[in-house]
Amino acid sequence: MKIAKIMTATAIVLSLAGCKKSGKVELETVSPQTGDLTETVTATGTVEAVTSVDVGTQVTGIIDKLYADYNSIVKKGELIAEIEKTVLESDLRSAEASVESAKWTYNYTKTNFERDKALHAKQLISDYEYQTSQKDYEVAKAAYDKATADRVRAAKNLNYAEIYSPIDGIVISREVEVGQTVVSSMNVANLYTIADLDNMQVVGNVDEADIGQVKVGQRVTFSVDAYPDDIFEGSVTQVRLSPTTESNVVTYEVIVAAANPEHKLIPGLTANLTIYVMEETGVMTLPSSAFTFQPEDYPDAKNLPKAGEAIDKQTLAQDERTVWVVEDGKLVNKKVKIGAANGIKIQILGGLSENAQVATGYSENATTQDKSKEQSSPFAPHPPKRK
Repeated sequence: MKIAKIMTATAIVLSLAGCKKSGKVELETVSPQTGDLTETVTATGTVEAVTSVDVGTQVTGIIDKLYADYNSIVKKGELIAEIEKTVLESDLRSAEASVESAKWTYNYTKTNFERDKALHAKQLISDYEYQTSQKDYEVAKAAYDKATADRVRAAKNLNYAEIYSPIDGIVISREVEVGQTVVSSMNVANLYTIADLDNMQVVGNVDEADIGQVKVGQRVTFSVDAYPDDIFEGSVTQVRLSPTTESNVVTYEVIVAAANPEHKLIPGLTANLTIYVMEETGVMTLPSSAFTFQPEDYPDAKNLPKAGEAIDKQTLAQDERTVWVVEDGKLVNKKVKIGAANGIKIQILGGLSENAQVATGYSENATTQDKSKEQSSPFAPHPPKRK
């Protein structure tokens, strides 16, 4: 029994010894690619109308007629509501009657004053009589002016009973019903909210770590949950400097203007913003790994190009870096001029051709060779032998 176990263990060792590993180290290279180089900042925000007006009334009264409802499309100057005019018309008639009365009184006192003035000049009446006549004239004149102003106000209030749309837009809110009494006080009583949906804006909240890269005029794309397959475009129009702190997270508001010809965007939608803080098109780039590559020595690898002398980095300008390029079977350290970068790719402004083979790293491909056929466990059952 012990001899059988020793023979089984020996078979396993021999089986493993038949497995031979061989490794091959290869140099990975890339050529400069021409394309677009972008860097983005993400944020969330809320869709709002650029122009939204609360339409109210400046007079007290009962809502008589409503000509617009939710989602009604209205034009500037269009009649959208009326307040019951009976009381306002009565106020206007009363004001007009007061004007007529004050006018007669004014004309009468004016005639008396002019007569008394002439008599006083000839010393035919006393100073007291003249001054009394003058006083009556001045009081009548003031009363006439006041009655005229009251008539203007009454006429204006009657006009206020007809409410017109101040802008072209869509009614997004209606606050009153027919028959409801609206009271004008220090605050205007709101009847409608009308928004211009042709031009919308997104108020985005950008993290304090990214706000320094956001500038006016940058392109923005965003999506909303209501239309997950649509991508909307806009541009940054304002970066507000007032911070908002919530749960120790500081954000800044960024205003993004967006056209809305199809009226898909409506106030209140949540938008997921992508702000393109850097965009370069048609530029030559290399991956960032090309600038961190350092040659290594593999004594057993005979296929690798040998590295030459490295350039002293202290001699490089601020916009210069070095890369290792394969030339004539050797690794040559070359100086290149760089531009914009996004953490993944770096723009190449000069020092390399489009066909250059730039080293980025090493790869080791390990292969397992088995001189015998597929290995199997000695403890696994075998199919029955056939004659």
